[in-house]
Amino acid sequence: MRADARRNYERLLDCAREVFAEQGIDAPLDDIARRAGVGPGTLYRHFPNRTVLMEAVYRSAIETVGARATEFRTTLPPAEAFEAWFRELVTYIIEKHGLATTLKAAIDRTSDDVLAACSAVLVTAADEVLTPLQEAGTFRPEVGPRDILRLGHGIGAGCQNAPDSAPLLIDIALAGLRVQPTG
Repeated sequence: MRADARRNYERLLDCAREVFAEQGIDAPLDDIARRAGVGPGTLYRHFPNRTVLMEAVYRSAIETVGARATEFRTTLPPAEAFEAWFRELVTYIIEKHGLATTLKAAIDRTSDDVLAACSAVLVTAADEVLTPLQEAGTFRPEVGPRDILRLGHGIGAGCQNAPDSAPLLIDIALAGLRVQPTG
């Protein structure tokens, strides 16, 4: 993709995310194009229909959360990397829960492939920050990446109306994931 086309694509994604959050997924696509500063033709060249745009918005958000695992793993010690990523996962769920749920429900009806790809991204990210801790013997070996995702989702969804409770619940979850000294 040419540089200007890539910029338009990214700007359209950002604006779509904002407009969907403000107006819902039925927002006029022309509003998204106008906010992005492009014509409707440019929007439709990148995203031939609303579903393709919603899939791209959802996938982009999930890929961003997933990429943060690699960033944290390469810049922080393993325990700090896991904690930073887990906190970011929970924050994403708290802050984007409504939009993500709406997008996921709409995508659910049309594309299992997108949901499977997004799930794979998150499982890979969770595994990336979990495995070094398990190999070091500091995190419970029976916990898998999907367990981490369920735990993060549970905290995030449970804190929708009480986000101030999330840090304490994350601390409790992290304590429970650590291998406890014996004796």
